[in-house]
Amino acid sequence: QVHLVESGGGLVQPGGSLRLSCAASGGGFSIAVMGWYRQAPRKERELVATITSGGGPVYADSVKDRFTISRDNSKNTVNLQMNSLEPEDTAVYYCYVRWVMIGVSWGQGTQVTVSS
Repeated sequence: QVHLVESGGGLVQPGGSLRLSCAASGGGFSIAVMGWYRQAPRKERELVATITSGGGPVYADSVKDRFTISRDNSKNTVNLQMNSLEPEDTAVYYCYVRWVMIGVSWGQGTQVTVSS
């Protein structure tokens, strides 16, 4: 059974940093892509960053040069280091996994609030 566990959200002041982590378990299935999406109030869910099993990252323009995504294939974990956070980054962040054989899974979401 597929299971994603997220951690690391919270409240931070503008300019601060947070690190999100997600651990995926899936009964031995391989993972093609891992990443993060976010959804702010009254907005649609949007891509933040993804990374393939080969390590190629993709970032939203709004987070380039501030966020860094990394992945440990041996542990099926993905991390998102978020620096220079802005109030516009406030959202619920969702871990995303695209499995090779069984489709897509989403985490339960973790709240990130950037406010003074």
